[in-house]
Amino acid sequence: MFAPYLDRWSLISDGEPIITHSSRLLPVLWQDRPAMLKVTANIDERYGALLMQWWDGDGAAYVYAHEGDAVLLERATGKRSLLAMAMNGEDDKASRILCGTAARLHAPREKPLPDPIPLTRWFRDLEPAASKHGGTLADCSAIANVLLADQRDVTILHGDIHHDNILDFEARGWLAIDPKRLHGERGFDFANIFANEELPVITDPVRFRRQLAIVSAEAGLEPKRLLQWIAAYSGLSAAWFLGDPNIQQAETALTVARIALAELES
Repeated sequence: MFAPYLDRWSLISDGEPIITHSSRLLPVLWQDRPAMLKVTANIDERYGALLMQWWDGDGAAYVYAHEGDAVLLERATGKRSLLAMAMNGEDDKASRILCGTAARLHAPREKPLPDPIPLTRWFRDLEPAASKHGGTLADCSAIANVLLADQRDVTILHGDIHHDNILDFEARGWLAIDPKRLHGERGFDFANIFANEELPVITDPVRFRRQLAIVSAEAGLEPKRLLQWIAAYSGLSAAWFLGDPNIQQAETALTVARIALAELES
């Protein structure tokens, strides 16, 4: 899988392969620079590579080469981790870094991006799941429908901003990887800060309220609007998990949604 691109781009293997559910990755050296060779047939991943090229290193990792199923990316070599920070007393700092990176990605660009995925299409699985399961999912779906019908501050979105998708690139700062290439209201991109299931404290209402104040201030978002996006996003995540099915992760997402819904009612 990697061999044709190692030859084509004159790459030197620099570590063990990394296998994910959608991609095969290999740390390499390209022109004496640390890079990551990523090969995938997943359509979302391929769209994401196009968006990375469009950002051209501003807020995201550079794309050094791209052909078919393969993309050669700038590799993060820093030792810091936003997830580790969030779990070890620097949760607020991590959230501010996530917001700052998102702001760079949302900044206007003059060049067009072909065929981004609208948020209305991204949310297409929520309403059928809400009809099937009802309860909290139905509340989330109703909120999502209102948001999607009246989107504000529409821009190109990363689509999956969380603590493991913003990495330490040392002198270049904190940069994004693995976008979904979406288009819609920028508030959507801040919801996953509250919903990353890798972070055990996301179901703590006290932590939730503290991060709500931080993220809404850093992102310049009305707290109520952010709460609505958190509820909508968490409902969509739960719908996907229920479809897998992954009941435990679905319940975690629904717990976050319930916290957001409770805050909206308070």
